[in-house]
Amino acid sequence: MLREAGHDVVVWDVSGGDIDCDVSDADAVTAAMEQTVREHGVPTRVVTSAGIGSSGLLLKVPPAEWERVLSVNLTGTWYTIRAAAQAMIDAEVEGSIVAVSSISGTVADRDMGAYCVSKAGVDMLVKVAAVEWGVHGIRVNAVGPGVTRTPMLPNAETWPAWIDGVSKKTALRRLGEPEDVAGAIVGILEMPWVTGQVLHADGGLALHSPIDAYGQVEKLMRLKRLRAIAEQRDKAKKD
Repeated sequence: MLREAGHDVVVWDVSGGDIDCDVSDADAVTAAMEQTVREHGVPTRVVTSAGIGSSGLLLKVPPAEWERVLSVNLTGTWYTIRAAAQAMIDAEVEGSIVAVSSISGTVADRDMGAYCVSKAGVDMLVKVAAVEWGVHGIRVNAVGPGVTRTPMLPNAETWPAWIDGVSKKTALRRLGEPEDVAGAIVGILEMPWVTGQVLHADGGLALHSPIDAYGQVEKLMRLKRLRAIAEQRDKAKKD
């Protein structure tokens, strides 16, 4: 979508990108930014989306795994947006940065502690960055996807009941697609009066209440109706 919008896109990746870069390595990020500026000019639109998933209860997740997740998802995001902002400030140009977060930065999920904490950190990181860099005309925001069809998501054949359950809990009654998230990123990149915000591109998944009082009432009413029908049938049999 960025290319379709007319941007010259330069992809950093740990392997296979236009520029090789491990975002958890501060020196590698510095080198990647220097190469980007040298070969393509100072970037004024930056999207940082490097991230890894993780599972493990807080009492059981190994410290090394905790550190690995935070080093990529949170620290790597900091290294990247810091390098981008410094390049813009040095060149005296304004710009827009978007970090890919997650609704897991807001909604607590069991067995995903390290991931949730890393994304909650990203949400606060963009807010602090927006405050500090606004004087330079640099806007910093985040987009927090919900459950989206990517390689990180279990496929429908593996976990059909889970996929169906998530879809039903999403206000728009479907899973997200990569294009949904990309559209949100492109949109907020170009909003000139928006900074320090976290936009949930989740189809309304984070709106769902686990209490769901109305849903509980509906269940009770259904049970009452079923019992009434059963009682009528029993009475009819006796008659």
